Amino acid sequence: MQTININISDFRANLLKYLEKANTGEQISVTSNGKLLATITPPVNQRETAKQQLHSLASTAKIHDVTTPTDSDWDALS
Repeated sequence: MQTININISDFRANLLKYLEKANTGEQISVTSNGKLLATITPPVNQRETAKQQLHSLASTAKIHDVTTPTDSDWDALS
């Protein structure tokens, strides 16, 4: 991921251009008088991130019998 450092006045003048760059994967740091004001990052693909997390979880998951009661007594069984 590439980071672009720009001044706030340039960002205001070219907002759409910089947002399009962020959408393509570039990170943008907006400054004013050399002080960092904001960092704009590319959008996160939530669906793809969730799929990756589920895939990694599935590789370590242990499947057991979830319908049989455990050692503790249940009120519903009394």
